[in-house]
Amino acid sequence: MAEYERSRTMPALPEHVFDRAADITQLDAWLPDRLHVDVENPPAVTVHEDSTGQVDEGHDPGEQAVYEALDGSLGRLEEQVRIRVDNPAG
Repeated sequence: MAEYERSRTMPALPEHVFDRAADITQLDAWLPDRLHVDVENPPAVTVHEDSTGQVDEGHDPGEQAVYEALDGSLGRLEEQVRIRVDNPAG
C-alpha cells in the first residue's frame, strides 16, 4: 500500500492541535471529504472511503489527488485550531 505524508505549521501550541485533531466528534470537519470515521469502541476507530467502504491499494487515487486532499484537510484542521485558539469556549 502506498504511503503519503504532509505537514503544516499550525497557529497554536502542539497540545491544542493534538486536542482538536483527536476530538472524534470533529474528525469529519477536517478529514478529506470522502473519508469518514466510525468510532465503535474508543480509542479504536475505523476510517472508510464513501464509495468502497475501505481504503486500500486498489483504490489509490494517485499522488497528486492524495496530496491535494491532505493539504485541504490540514487547511481545515488549521481553521478548526484557529477558531479554538481565538475562541477558547468554542
